[in-house]
Amino acid sequence: MLADSDLDVRNGLKTLSEKSLVHISTNGLITMHCLLQQLGRQVVYEQSNEPGKRQFLVEAEEIRNVLENETGTGSVLGISLDMSKISEFSISGRAFEGMRNLRFLRVYGRNFSTLQMLEDMEYLPRLRLLHWDSYPGTLLPPTFRPECLVEFNMAYSKLEKLWQGIQPLTNLKDIDLGHSKNLIEIPDLSKATSLKTLTLTSCTSLVELPSSIRNLHKLKKLMMMGCAKLQIIPKNINLASLEEVDMSDCSLLRSYPDISMNIKDLDVGNTKLEVHPSIVERLPRLEWFRIGSRNLKRLTHVPESVTHLDLSNSDIVRIPDCVIGLSRLESLFVFKCRKLMSLQGLPSSLKYIDATDCGSLERVCIYFNDPMRGLMFQYPIRELMFQNCLKLDEESRREIIQQWVYEYVCLPGKDIPAEFTNKAKGNSITIPMVTFSSSSRFKACLMFSPIKYSYLDITCRLITEGGVIIMEIKWDSMNVSHFLTEHLFVCGGNLVQETRKVDGQATKIFFEFSCVDNLKILECGVQILSEETESCDGSEVDYFDIGGSPDNHTYGDAYYEMDDEVAQSEYKYNWSWLKKFWYGEEDERDDDDKEEYINNHYGWNTAMMMKVFVVGMSLLLLYLVIT
Repeated sequence: MLADSDLDVRNGLKTLSEKSLVHISTNGLITMHCLLQQLGRQVVYEQSNEPGKRQFLVEAEEIRNVLENETGTGSVLGISLDMSKISEFSISGRAFEGMRNLRFLRVYGRNFSTLQMLEDMEYLPRLRLLHWDSYPGTLLPPTFRPECLVEFNMAYSKLEKLWQGIQPLTNLKDIDLGHSKNLIEIPDLSKATSLKTLTLTSCTSLVELPSSIRNLHKLKKLMMMGCAKLQIIPKNINLASLEEVDMSDCSLLRSYPDISMNIKDLDVGNTKLEVHPSIVERLPRLEWFRIGSRNLKRLTHVPESVTHLDLSNSDIVRIPDCVIGLSRLESLFVFKCRKLMSLQGLPSSLKYIDATDCGSLERVCIYFNDPMRGLMFQYPIRELMFQNCLKLDEESRREIIQQWVYEYVCLPGKDIPAEFTNKAKGNSITIPMVTFSSSSRFKACLMFSPIKYSYLDITCRLITEGGVIIMEIKWDSMNVSHFLTEHLFVCGGNLVQETRKVDGQATKIFFEFSCVDNLKILECGVQILSEETESCDGSEVDYFDIGGSPDNHTYGDAYYEMDDEVAQSEYKYNWSWLKKFWYGEEDERDDDDKEEYINNHYGWNTAMMMKVFVVGMSLLLLYLVIT
């Protein structure tokens, strides 16, 4: 945005950050304190008594006066107009004519009809930022020179076309024309060689994607969901940087968008696209794959690289064999698969299943208790969503609830199961402290009344009778919940955080559960689990133990990113340890250190299984050599 200035922008931002005048996050978001912003605006305000002679205009009333009266001058560099803070007004096509040096123009807000143009716009300066929500004109001024544009955002506009001919757009990085329902043509983008994002969401009059996109070698995201008339997509184009393509709800789309072999995220949900083997071959890096639609009745091919698969709204009856064989699959979405009757044979790598509103689902068979899995795999299922699966049979419900390898599970139910021996009406329960030790864990079951749409965010606080908070755990689900009947929410965690000490005089512990939007908790139950109890139940202790920090359940994506990293490192250690044994390589740790490392990282039960496994493999190898 500041490339045409004499400023050393990167060094300047670094200096501002070092002086704590701005904050730069790890993903590049730059923010400043509101008081600093006010100070900067005050400095600009004192530049002149006439708003049209200041560098930046942000006050809505002042901007209206400048545009209505055409009093803007060459001093103005930027305008930011919040239309929701102003009543309706009109401007002429010459409103910006006096502002020859204007670089940043932003017109935004909820009141789309606030700003009207009495005539077609005759003049716009050479802008670097053009962000104008609900632009009222059908065409941009023929005199507009877009070669300086870095960001072009004209969402919800009435534009039918943009500009004529091939424009030099080498600075342009982002185009957003989303929800411009009258747009019938995309201009030639041959020279937009720096473009990274092209958003054409819900451009319902657009039929064709221009062949000039073959020159967009830096394009990373192509968003065209809801383009209901889209039929023509250029073929045999392999854009090296393109990683994310969304063409969901393009109801006339029948052929695969053959524009890149490097796509990692592809959404063609609610289209008529069929997946053929050739598509699988052309998508070797695909990770997120959304293909669910009412037209999808069977699926025979999915790239082996897929980690997140969305079959929502499809008419499948059972999980296809090609999905069962996906060794890297972490998330499976079968939301509103009305004809799905069973979930069986799923990949052991899964972390998340969403089967919400699968009204025909009867049988769920997911085995967690295979002892070999505890040794070989470090990818337990974390979340199971079976909201409104009212036909789920009793055996499946019992198997799901009794497992101890998930973050939480939600399913229909009108009674707290018997294994939750401590029960109470409402959202709290008191348990004597003599019933557990500091190494114990707990499982909790909450029963909710039927609710309308709301986020299912739940907090559990463990408090001593003296009022000391031992632990606070949060389960944040981004799913919007809608319970047709009573539902059970089963979760769990460590009873005591390692960094906090329990009051030695306390004799009782108080469990308090709460949730957003005042969702009504009818009843709650708690089961105290020791390592021995979990072992007897056949559950893997270390599946749930990730350190005991209350923040583990708080930040969603950050938590899973951390968990993936830990899981992968432990997974690699398992295999490297076996590999060293097999090939006779030396480990840097001595025998005592090895045993302590295994016990600390995998738990006593898992460590014993590792030893039994290695001894067994040794005996098998000896037998093979002898015979």
